[in-house]
Amino acid sequence: MEAGDGDWSALWAEKIEKAEKEKRRELVLQGQLTDKKIQQTRSLNPKIYSLTLLNYLEISQSPSLREIDAGIGNLIHLQSLLLCRNKLSEIPRAVGSLKSLKVLDVSVNELQALPEEISQLCDLNTLNVSCNQIKALPTGLSKCVKLAIINISKNEISAFPADFFSDDLELLSTIVANENAIADISGEISNLSALKNLDLSNNKLTEIPSELADCSKLKEINFRGNKLKDKRLEKMVNGCQTKSVLDYLRAGGRVKGKKDSGEKDDSREKEKKKRPDKRQKNRKEEEEEEDLNRMVVRVLHVSDSPTAVTVKVTALVKEVRPYIVCCVVKGMNLKSGNALKRFLTAQIKLHDEICEKRTKATIATHDLQLVKGPLLYDARSPKTLKIIPLGRKEIKAADLVRQLQLEAEEQRKQRKRQNVSGLHKYLQLLDDKENYPCVVDAEDHVISFPPITNSEKTKMRKSTSELFVEVTSSTSLQVCKDVMDSLIVKMAELNKFTFDHKEEASLDLETDPANGETASEPAANENAEKEASPELTVQQVRIVDTDGSLKVVYPSKTDLNMDISNLTVVR
Repeated sequence: MEAGDGDWSALWAEKIEKAEKEKRRELVLQGQLTDKKIQQTRSLNPKIYSLTLLNYLEISQSPSLREIDAGIGNLIHLQSLLLCRNKLSEIPRAVGSLKSLKVLDVSVNELQALPEEISQLCDLNTLNVSCNQIKALPTGLSKCVKLAIINISKNEISAFPADFFSDDLELLSTIVANENAIADISGEISNLSALKNLDLSNNKLTEIPSELADCSKLKEINFRGNKLKDKRLEKMVNGCQTKSVLDYLRAGGRVKGKKDSGEKDDSREKEKKKRPDKRQKNRKEEEEEEDLNRMVVRVLHVSDSPTAVTVKVTALVKEVRPYIVCCVVKGMNLKSGNALKRFLTAQIKLHDEICEKRTKATIATHDLQLVKGPLLYDARSPKTLKIIPLGRKEIKAADLVRQLQLEAEEQRKQRKRQNVSGLHKYLQLLDDKENYPCVVDAEDHVISFPPITNSEKTKMRKSTSELFVEVTSSTSLQVCKDVMDSLIVKMAELNKFTFDHKEEASLDLETDPANGETASEPAANENAEKEASPELTVQQVRIVDTDGSLKVVYPSKTDLNMDISNLTVVR
């Protein structure tokens, strides 16, 4: 049943008033309710601009949202501002007043320009303006000295600002600028000492500056889809051979201009003499460090290869819990000692901390051998949706939620609290939802019911070594990726710990409905673990819509870009 206009207004006002009354630090307005209200008023509720305690504001997936008021400048404590998937035609200049802002995401709008005032955001770490119609970036971005990631893909940008390749941007590690009209890259790109990932695919480049090889930390480059003059280099580029491309440039390959090789080498030597002594002094150490990293971190590029597991997402889930990322992790050793307990305890800790007791995101881990793909991420009626929860018998979703609510209420009474315990706050995320989110396997069995529980059907065991991992959220896709990054890093740490410490004392395990209690499972034979390895492999899983069009992939080229000695990432 569709709500009437009065109902929409009441829900809208109630959410904002609740944020004000409870002095909340976060506010998320997205989807149908938000869009319906904006259609009526043709603007956002002005009370939003008085919530000065907010440090996280997301207003997304509202096609009716075409402008943001200058009042946004009042929210001086904002650290994250997400205005993605709307129809914004401009960003107000007042955004420059948000001095604490670290993340600005205005992707998938109708922006043709960005205000110069963005350069005043000195704490800005991540800037995402992808999928707009921007023709030029504002000058002065080099003043954003903490900028680490910038995504300007799928715009109409023809060139970077003159000051962009400044050594002031000493933290800039990722530039995603594919599908623009960029025709030239300055040799000053070598000033970006922290640059690790550079995507300039499908632009209008004809040359690649040889100075790019002087970016000592560069690990991933993508220049595919550019018509380069040097056809040998173009062949390397189209094959995504990052090392070969950099070696070719470093050796003075004929990339820029028509100078002969001797003249080329002379000019490069003169350029090197002009560089600061500090760069010359540290160059050898950086090269040695990079050689070591190449040995211990093996990043494979097979983006066009099919994955063992795919997840198809239906349109219904968009209004309930729209964000999901998944991956496959192989090589996890859970047999030795208390390895499984340590893993589940770490997952509980992540749920409590980075997932904010599962209100921000939820992790689900499955035994890959028990997962029958392809999988479907769907939303179904709580009266018909059935699952076998961890440690329980098969039950309808509505009955399970009711049971957990009663358990939470009983716990509150026993502890004489005024509010429901933090452990069960995530139950409120399903209030008033007509459908509940679920992950369903090829046999139509529900293996996951986020944010509530996994299924006994795909439960983790000591014998599990290959995992299917999912992270879902109603907050944002980036939250999913951040949580997944943290989980993978923790898994790598645990696997190395298990390898280094064959025997460990038993750990107490707190029961978590998303994990279940597994302590009763028989211990594995420790002798079988003599040949165990700390090595982990993370394989890419693609999320597609019902037509098969790609929605998101994890890990993408910008995910998991960190030096972990026992981790191999297959993209």
